Amino acid sequence: MKITITGSSGFVGQNLLTYLESENHTVQSLSLRNSWILDKNTDAVIHLAGKAHDTANTSAAEDYFKVNTDLTIQLFDDFLSSDCRDFFYFSSVKATADSVDGVLDENHNSDPKTPYGKSKLEAENYLRSRKLPENKRLFIIRPCMIHGPGNKGNLNILYKIVEKGIPWPLAAFENNRSFLSIDNLNFLIGQMLVNEDLPSGIYNFADDNGLSTNDLIKTVNKALDKKSRLWKISKHLIEKTAILGDKLKLPLNSERLKKLTESYEVSNRKIKSALEIEKLPLSAEEGLLKTIKSFKTK
Repeated sequence: MKITITGSSGFVGQNLLTYLESENHTVQSLSLRNSWILDKNTDAVIHLAGKAHDTANTSAAEDYFKVNTDLTIQLFDDFLSSDCRDFFYFSSVKATADSVDGVLDENHNSDPKTPYGKSKLEAENYLRSRKLPENKRLFIIRPCMIHGPGNKGNLNILYKIVEKGIPWPLAAFENNRSFLSIDNLNFLIGQMLVNEDLPSGIYNFADDNGLSTNDLIKTVNKALDKKSRLWKISKHLIEKTAILGDKLKLPLNSERLKKLTESYEVSNRKIKSALEIEKLPLSAEEGLLKTIKSFKTK
C-alpha cells in the first residue's frame, strides 16, 4: 500500500513511518510548510502535521487555526479530488473536552475551551461536512497523551524528578488518566489500513487501562529500581504555588498542575470493537515502562 504522511519529522510521524515500512508499505513524506502537491495515486493520507498545544500559553490563537484548521481543509479538498481511498486526520481528545467527568467516548458533546482544541474541532467539522464519495473513507483519530522512546514532555519531567531522588509532592491529588503508547498507536493505524470493512468515523485512541499519577510515579521508580517517595502536601498550598508559577513563569504553573493531577479517562472500546480486537499489544504500564527506560540511555 502507498501511504503519504504529513508531519513525518515529528515524534509520532517518525515512529509511524518506520512501523509502516516494516509492514511492507511504501511510505512517502509530504511537507506542508511551503508549496506542496498531493500524490493523487497514494492509497492513504495520514495527516499528522499540526500545531501542538502550547502549555506555556504564549501562542496566538490564530496560529492554531492557520495550521490545524486551514491546512487540513486544503489537504482534505485535494484528497477528495484524488484517487486516494483513505484520509486519516489526527485530531485530539482535546477537540472534544478539556476536562472529563467519567470516561470520554466518541459520543461526547464537543465543547473545547482552548484555541488548540477549537482549531482541531473546526477542522473535524469541516471534514465531516463534506460528502464522501462511496469509494473513500474518513477517519478522525482522537488520541490521548502519546508517549514512547524518544518522547519529550511531562513524562521526562517526572523521570528527572524521580531520578534525582526528589519526593513526589503531588501525592494528595487522586486521579486516573489514560495514556497511549506509540506502539499501540502504530498497531491500530496498521490494522485500520488493511481492514477494508472499517467504516468512516471518529475513533478515540488510548491504552486499555488508565493509571493515576501516583501509579505513574511508582512505575518510574520501578524502571529505576528505586523506592517510591510520595508526599501528600496540602492541595491548597500546591494550587497557590501553581498560580504564583503562572505569574513568575515557574516550572509548575496552573496548566502543568492540571495536566499532572486531573483525571482524564478515554474509552478505546469503539475502535477495538470495530477491528474485533480484545486487547492492544502493550498494557499501559508496559508501554510506560518502555518509554521511561529509554530515558536511562540519555
